[in-house]
Amino acid sequence: MTINLLKNVKKYGMYALLLGGVLLASCSDDDEAPEPENEVEVFTDVTLIFTNTADASDVVKARAKDPDGEGVQELQILDDITLSAGTTYTLHYEILNALDADDPEDIGAEIKAEDDEHQFFFSFSNNAFTDPEGDGNIDGNTTGAEAINYIDTDDNGDPVGLFTSWTTSSSPLTDGSFRVRLQHQPNVKTSSSGVNDGDTDFDLTFDLDIE
Repeated sequence: MTINLLKNVKKYGMYALLLGGVLLASCSDDDEAPEPENEVEVFTDVTLIFTNTADASDVVKARAKDPDGEGVQELQILDDITLSAGTTYTLHYEILNALDADDPEDIGAEIKAEDDEHQFFFSFSNNAFTDPEGDGNIDGNTTGAEAINYIDTDDNGDPVGLFTSWTTSSSPLTDGSFRVRLQHQPNVKTSSSGVNDGDTDFDLTFDLDIE
């Protein structure tokens, strides 16, 4: 009787040790599980589209393309921007992931859906535009006449930049520049967040002429 009791104690004691080991391993795996990361967006094609607000048939497009998708090359500028002097344009974009040419993904729609996590920033040749004035907000100019004319905002009322308004100077400009930078700002975007907040999705500088 005593021998059988000892055998049972040993047997069930072994079961308890095995169960404890499984539970410890499970807890250890949970502790070491990596935190979920934001999905990385792939940009293969970015097109800036300037539309004359007084003549919708007057459209200027400037493209950038990544020739190797997720490879080592970055987006390459394909076009210059040539705008008419003294003219107001609305700027919007076509932004694609076209790794699958038969089924391109509209990244612009994703940015719109996550507009509380994104903002476009700009810089350009000094006084290339009369509205906004100055040279853009990448260097921190965000108020007064130099403030970018954001047309769209997110649900918090903060600027996004999928649509902006630009009035060119009446004076010609040759060999100027126009830079657009898209920041991804999950959990950090506010009404005062800047170009150094979050991560850069793309940063493109086009040659700009006004004639």
